[in-house]
Amino acid sequence: MYIRRVTRKNKDGSVTAYLQLAHNEWDPKAKYAKAKVIYSFGREDELDRAILERLAKSISRFLSPEQAFEAREAIGEAAEFLFQSCKRLGGVWMLDQLWRKLGMDRILQQLFASRHHQLDIERLIFAMVANRALAPSSKLAMEDWVREDVYIPGLSQVASHQLYRAMDELLAVQSELEYQVYGAVSDLLNLEVDLLYFDTTSSYFEVDPSEAPEEDTFRKQGFSKDKRPDLLQVVIGLAVTRTGIPIRCWVWPGNTMDMTVVEQVKKDLIGWKLGRVISVMNRGFSSEENLRMLQRAGGHYIVGEKMRSGKAATSEAMSTRGRYQQVRENLHVKEIIVGDGEARKRYVLVYNPKEAQHQREERKNYWKNCRRNWMGLNSYRMRPIAKRPAACIPSFLRKISSPVKDGTLRLNKQAIRDAEKYDGKYLIRTSDDTLSPEDVALGYKQLIEVEDAFRTLKSTLELRPMYHRLEDRIRAHILLSWLALLLVRIVEVDTGESWRKVRDELQRLALGHFSSKNGDLYQCTEITAKQRQIFAAVGVEPPPRFLEIQPNS
Repeated sequence: MYIRRVTRKNKDGSVTAYLQLAHNEWDPKAKYAKAKVIYSFGREDELDRAILERLAKSISRFLSPEQAFEAREAIGEAAEFLFQSCKRLGGVWMLDQLWRKLGMDRILQQLFASRHHQLDIERLIFAMVANRALAPSSKLAMEDWVREDVYIPGLSQVASHQLYRAMDELLAVQSELEYQVYGAVSDLLNLEVDLLYFDTTSSYFEVDPSEAPEEDTFRKQGFSKDKRPDLLQVVIGLAVTRTGIPIRCWVWPGNTMDMTVVEQVKKDLIGWKLGRVISVMNRGFSSEENLRMLQRAGGHYIVGEKMRSGKAATSEAMSTRGRYQQVRENLHVKEIIVGDGEARKRYVLVYNPKEAQHQREERKNYWKNCRRNWMGLNSYRMRPIAKRPAACIPSFLRKISSPVKDGTLRLNKQAIRDAEKYDGKYLIRTSDDTLSPEDVALGYKQLIEVEDAFRTLKSTLELRPMYHRLEDRIRAHILLSWLALLLVRIVEVDTGESWRKVRDELQRLALGHFSSKNGDLYQCTEITAKQRQIFAAVGVEPPPRFLEIQPNS
């Protein structure tokens, strides 16, 4: 359908034009389309322009914002716009579209449906997740961030007390949320969950331990993986798939030991329909009790073993002779079976020649530095240790030296030869006989995916330092960080690039706010080829040119 202009030549030579509303119909006899007049507006020079304006406005209600703007522009109504503001759009748009693609908006809306909130809790939660991924800040600072810096669909402003209320509500549905999010993500992304990697880390608080209240049983001092034993902390656990997608997180008091959390992790994952799962963990979880726990309900494990643990089976495995099989560059493996029957244990000894050479050179250089700084009467002895606290003597030095009667340290050549036996090696134990030694070694090597997730959680998403005091708020803060990490890791897996690089590129896409006497217009900057490539890789649509048009009534 279109506006048709027809002309007629008068006897005096003048030309009269008429405007008609017409559409084309196929004439089967003539074999071509003919124009059919639906309505005639009359002569062009006598036309009441208000008729066309009313028609255009009526039609524009059913058009996209971009089409509506072009229609208004055609009749001269899109002039004299004032540039009011500019907000970042690309990063929020990507996260929001992925959020909806995974069904997280629907999941949260269903979980909160019976609570009859006046506030849109789902939008508040998304805003906090997006803030953690794009510009981590406090909840108070988020008020200005939402109002002035970014465009969040469905949310123009927030108050800090609303965000804290949303955190409380989120924690109340945590268990069901984690289960439903896992189901939605695993179905959509077709996740491979035959190997699950688990590890723990710690995150500290900028609080003097002496100032902490006595009733605080959650923030505790413990073994700090951030090298801040002087501060209070909590322990965080993360279960990650082989592609690096975090499917669940846990939080425990700061003095929790790694070996004590396996039972809860295994119990929490039993009802998740994970099928045949092989848990991959580092050496901190290799107690016999934990290994038995991991084998419950048909599960299996791949865990690192301490080569110098003193266990009889470990010592036998390390002393067993046999040839290594090269499976990859700088990756040699040797399968070792210790014991029979119920006492049977399967080990895989992994050797990296490049790493072995590096460790030998490192030991050689280290010993040279020690001799230069600690040299005594001869090249093999160092100054009396009585004048120096034991803590000042490097642990490495204590392993390759021994004290003599006069209080000096003497180089122990046998200790050095013993240490060289472990260069470039690490020992793995598994309960699954169907896995080849290569699969065991590569599976354990991929445990670095959890370390990458923790690195992103702490640095990019700025999980720490934390300033929350209440246990529930701490748990909610970490839960929000996990949701942000989930979105970020999906983007990284799909694009093959780091989130920092993707975020910097997308944040260049902005949204301009223009106003005129006829209303307000929200227009995006031009989308670059790189930005389109990112949106296509993640499988979400980029924002339209005209995001929103708000005509005056």
